[in-house]
Amino acid sequence: MSRYNSRPIIFALSNPIDKHECLPQDAYAWSEGKAIYAGGVQFPPVRIGGQTLLPSQANNLYIFPAVGLAIYLTRPKRANDEMFIEAAHAVADQVSPDELKLGMLFPPQSDILKVEVEAATRVAEYMLDNGLATAERPADIRTWVEGQLYRPNY
Repeated sequence: MSRYNSRPIIFALSNPIDKHECLPQDAYAWSEGKAIYAGGVQFPPVRIGGQTLLPSQANNLYIFPAVGLAIYLTRPKRANDEMFIEAAHAVADQVSPDELKLGMLFPPQSDILKVEVEAATRVAEYMLDNGLATAERPADIRTWVEGQLYRPNY
């Protein structure tokens, strides 16, 4: 793949790990550190050629909760593929150029709440803008989304 692509994207998603198509260190070695890698599990950073690369974990936790929250809030007439595509774009847009240089394909999981709020906001905007929602459009969609988050306070 690296013979034809300057930054090949490798999705090695089979589980358990011994079924993975390749491991991050293999993808990085074979591509001379150019690959962008996402596995079905979280892997530690890989050091190759004087640089540290951060493999991503491809996980539905980035998309499904955001789409679910947006559906709950907007009460759409129907769900469609575009909702998931919008969520995917919202997640991808949150990977910084510096994170891409480190080989990351997804935002850090440590930022998951911020990532989910942004994705849910974008999906809700899509549904409201395209006449899919039955809920009324709020003045501030992000505040509306944030107001529905569960905050355990004991």
